[in-house]
Amino acid sequence: MSSEDTLAKVRILLDHWIGHNQEHSKEFREWADKVKALGEAGAGDDMAQAAQEMEKAGEYLSQALEKLGGRED
Repeated sequence: MSSEDTLAKVRILLDHWIGHNQEHSKEFREWADKVKALGEAGAGDDMAQAAQEMEKAGEYLSQALEKLGGRED
């Protein structure tokens, strides 16, 4: 695989991972709210923190994607 092909593949993967992380973060928050409603605030808080960290990871992935020229269109 040429370096151009590798970079194109990485841009596609980064775009996929960013969206995937956003989906997971949303789901974590939804379930955290459900767990908190059941009186398990500590576990819910941990799940919400995981969602926040997933969003932070997405920000780093977005930065990497921009440095590599953005999305493949």
